[in-house]
Amino acid sequence: MSRASDTAYEKIRSFILYGEAHPGMQLTEERLSEISGVSRTPVRDAVQRLENEMLLVRSASKRLSVADWSDDEIDEMFTLRAMLESHAAERAARRMDADSLNRLRTINDRLTKAVHRPEPDITTFLDANRQFHDLILECAQSPRLSKLLPALVEQPVVRRTANQYSQDDLIQSGSDHDELIAAFAAKDRQWAGAVMTSHIRRAFHSFSGATRRTAED
Repeated sequence: MSRASDTAYEKIRSFILYGEAHPGMQLTEERLSEISGVSRTPVRDAVQRLENEMLLVRSASKRLSVADWSDDEIDEMFTLRAMLESHAAERAARRMDADSLNRLRTINDRLTKAVHRPEPDITTFLDANRQFHDLILECAQSPRLSKLLPALVEQPVVRRTANQYSQDDLIQSGSDHDELIAAFAAKDRQWAGAVMTSHIRRAFHSFSGATRRTAED
């Protein structure tokens, strides 16, 4: 893969995940070339990678657009994520050292302070939440999980609805993290796996509620 293709991939992916893209938004190679600053040939390579990640989709008429998942697809994403992240938590519980535990506590303290503000700091919440889950995955020491999980965790639909989550939802996320830390400190893999499963399922229902509220606005 060429450097130009990698550049196009990173910039287009960032546009989809964190930029102005929205589900169902149609895109052309010309527009993607403008976004990435490279020619259309490397853009085609980048688009193929993003289609493989299911961030971009093509219609029967070959029109390219940002993925817009059905309720069933979203449910499946969270179900798969719960299965994989609970496995990661179980592995991490057996391998986590004191330094990593302290890092998790520091990250979650930052998240908790961000969501307890009168106006929750969503940007800090998202960054701290990503760091927290990334560290668990690192402690799991599984190359396979490291390849499989990111595609499920970093879906744009979650990013787009974070601002619609209630403050109670955001605070509960920090509380779930506290219990995960307690399970890791006890090196109890079953406890860690069970908490992670409930944490992701709770996130799914929070997401579903936020999506319904957005649709009603």
